[in-house]
Amino acid sequence: MAEITDPFVRFQNVQKSYDGETLVVKNLQLDIAKGEFLTLLGPSGSGKTTCLMMLAGFESPTHGEIMLDGHPIHNVPPHKRGIGMVFQNYALFPHMTVTENVGYPLKVRGIGRNEMARRVDRALTMVELGHLGGRRPAQLSGGQQQRVALARALVFEPALVLLDEPLGALDKNLREQMQYELKHIHATLGVTMVYVTHDQTEALTMSDRIAVFDDGIIQQLDEPSTLYEEPSNAFVAQFIGENNRLLGTVESVDGTDCIVQTDNGDPIRALNVRTTGPGGRTLMSLRPERISINPNPGSMPNILPAEVLEVIYVGDHIRSRMSVCGRDDFIVKVPNWAGHVHLRRGEKVEIGWFASDCRALDA
Repeated sequence: MAEITDPFVRFQNVQKSYDGETLVVKNLQLDIAKGEFLTLLGPSGSGKTTCLMMLAGFESPTHGEIMLDGHPIHNVPPHKRGIGMVFQNYALFPHMTVTENVGYPLKVRGIGRNEMARRVDRALTMVELGHLGGRRPAQLSGGQQQRVALARALVFEPALVLLDEPLGALDKNLREQMQYELKHIHATLGVTMVYVTHDQTEALTMSDRIAVFDDGIIQQLDEPSTLYEEPSNAFVAQFIGENNRLLGTVESVDGTDCIVQTDNGDPIRALNVRTTGPGGRTLMSLRPERISINPNPGSMPNILPAEVLEVIYVGDHIRSRMSVCGRDDFIVKVPNWAGHVHLRRGEKVEIGWFASDCRALDA
């Protein structure tokens, strides 16, 4: 994990247990830079939401310390931490208008009427809802309610905004639209955002960095492109994006590469990322879009026979399920353009890939 000098948020040896025995978060060390958009990504029960709740003040660490702008916050109640919060269920007051909902954080802080009106107007303009200030939440769509919740979190100009699965209740198109709008608002305001989700696409689309959680531990913390292209272990490779998995035994190690004997006997040259050396078991990870169909002989170190089992038209690409190395769940993606390969069910082909695209990881 890259070191951040003078972090805005710091989790230092943080642990959390609800029953005194099982640790939901284990010795968390995490620094977040000022102005960063950091996403906590992982499956249910991985500890990501618990970390957010501890930062917000709704949960207390069992051990360790959380620092905000250089100061410990374990004795600071949630409403005095100056943190904006956006939830999946929006948590809007149904009896208040949009303007009253957005202005509520300013009202409890004793902001004057004129200044309150100015800030509310600015916040609603930012989320493109300036014309709906007089409506109540029940008169708004789900996407509009989400924008109101975001405006309310931003209206008092917090230095830190926490977002807990805020787009989970929206339909696909609206969710994608809100992803780009959140990214734009973050870039415009420069506010630090910590975002929790289990949606890989959301994380890859919006984040400066992503912390992938599993079993209360950060498995990898990196920029989206690094996380996708260079997963450091088998869990991250399987959780981020789609990949083909091939199990085998390491025969030899040759510099940065290794030769792996797959379980059905095919030798494969792969990038030696995280194996225990010759004789050790490994899981190889290979992205479907990195595979070539019928490559020129000798052009790639790995060229194997395959049988096309299924062909699916997906619009921008053709998705094919093949039988490869004794597995019937091997996926190949071919771009859909004028010169794309036409595949037919039952067809015998050869597929190939470079060693650098096939990562030999922990088994």
